Amino acid sequence: MVKKELPSHLREDKLSEETKTLISSLVSYKDASRKLCNYQGCWYYYNTLQGVVNFQRNFKPQDSDIILASFPKSGTTWLKALTIALLERSKKNKDRSCDDIHHPLESDNPHGLVPFLEMNLFLKSSTPDLTNLSSPRLFSTHMPLHTLQVPLKDSLCKIVYVWRNWKDVLVSIWHFTCINLEETEAEGSFTLESMFDSFCSGVNYFGPSWENVLSYWRGSLEDPKHVLFMRYEDLKAEPRGQIKRLAEFLACPFSQEEEDSGDVEKILELCSLRNLSSLEINKTGTSNDVHNSSFFRKGEVGDWKNYLTPEMEKKIDNIVEEKLRGSGLKF
Repeated sequence: MVKKELPSHLREDKLSEETKTLISSLVSYKDASRKLCNYQGCWYYYNTLQGVVNFQRNFKPQDSDIILASFPKSGTTWLKALTIALLERSKKNKDRSCDDIHHPLESDNPHGLVPFLEMNLFLKSSTPDLTNLSSPRLFSTHMPLHTLQVPLKDSLCKIVYVWRNWKDVLVSIWHFTCINLEETEAEGSFTLESMFDSFCSGVNYFGPSWENVLSYWRGSLEDPKHVLFMRYEDLKAEPRGQIKRLAEFLACPFSQEEEDSGDVEKILELCSLRNLSSLEINKTGTSNDVHNSSFFRKGEVGDWKNYLTPEMEKKIDNIVEEKLRGSGLKF
């Protein structure tokens, strides 16, 4: 059987000679099957690093840009869907003639609608053509804030970050990796135990996770008008209040009339895991070389209890306590 290729952002075939030279100067590490290098305090697979370098050198921000950020498998898909729905509603409120047009979420996956900067746009090209994107332009990233900010100096664009319980993140990453590495040369290389060890050491894709989270937490404290910090568990526990908070930050708040007519609930239903996973595009399509169906699993809070041992739980809890100490961020 011919093995299928890894997704492009996990490979090392897009590297310029300059980036190869850069990589040779960086601290590197080989996980179960692939090479990582540490750039500006964050671990990347080589092609992804190429995308990061291209982004930092060539991205030209607009003040109206919106960037959705997260550590992988922290609620990224849901945040993208909610933001798309909020902005689409705002657009329809301004232009009633578009009421009969199918909703974008019905014809494309959230990751197709909100492309990753480093794993998609700037990986495919050092200078991607962004002229076809309407304002506000929507992008996403897993880069830490200090890396993201290199080309954003003095920009007024808005950044929304979502944080999720690291134990649920770990389990979600493991499931996602197993599904998407099936039938590749890396299949079977990543056990839950090996991923747990990498996660705890901080030497993993876009890790250390605590540095990623803390960069945005501190950014939200320093510049709350431009950086919004959200918790996945809060979105699950009080979705109505959290989506209203997101809408206010994006300058498209719900009117009292909209609230009374149930518009908040309509968006939450549209963006629910049950609804999105049932759409044909999310059953059969792909985004960024990844099957759309793999973005929808359980989305539950506390699913980690079905997978992690008490010893694993205690170790991660101790790391959380140590890494967040003194930051003011509490889980």
